[in-house]
Amino acid sequence: MKNIFAFESIEEIQSYSADIEQLNEKLNAYQALLEKEFGLEDVPQAIVWTSKETATTIFSNFPVPAFTNEVRICMSPSVQEWRELYLTQLEGQHNERIEKYYNEITLDHVFCVLAHELTHHLELFIEDFDSERENSIWFEEGMCEYLSQKLTLSAEQYKELVAIESELIKLFKEKYGQHSLDEFGIGSYETTSLAAIMLNYWRSSKAVKYIVEDCHNGDIRKVFELYHVWDKVGRKVPLTTYFGVEAF
Repeated sequence: MKNIFAFESIEEIQSYSADIEQLNEKLNAYQALLEKEFGLEDVPQAIVWTSKETATTIFSNFPVPAFTNEVRICMSPSVQEWRELYLTQLEGQHNERIEKYYNEITLDHVFCVLAHELTHHLELFIEDFDSERENSIWFEEGMCEYLSQKLTLSAEQYKELVAIESELIKLFKEKYGQHSLDEFGIGSYETTSLAAIMLNYWRSSKAVKYIVEDCHNGDIRKVFELYHVWDKVGRKVPLTTYFGVEAF
């Protein structure tokens, strides 16, 4: 993948160069893993490295500075920008544990976001980038979260992340989560609340973790096989019902 820099000054590029180099090294290793284990074939042509402001106002109106399409990934490499963004999810609520966690995230956690975007390019996902991506978006987003975190973080880092996101679900599910995961779709991004958007990701990731680890003994390929069976037989029931995760 080519690296394209969309910053406003040479100084800004230079300030992130070491982190971008490290992120690229980690991405190369993760890409090789996806190719070997999950048949990744087509990857984006480029990564556009940019600031949060540029990513969310010029390249997109999505409030998170990381996204992908068929040809490129757009990504902020700034650990500090990600710390600040994650803290806004609390919507002014004080939670010492969550605040401490997000104030201390490292480049490892930022890399999970980049890895998430690359994972979207697996041919194992049914929906195309240009489709409406309804009915099963929770599975794709949840699996991208699960794989990018489970396969790149240490066991301790992953355990801590799962605990934090479980706490966030408890904080916001009553306010923003009174809908089935099957309703997670394009319209889910229209809200102005970052917590409402991210709650869909936390819930989806938790559901996928349950399906993979509790229901199928960690066999990710088996879960993908079942996902394709659900599609091939005509999606006769909602995907949450098919996998038994209606309560998530």
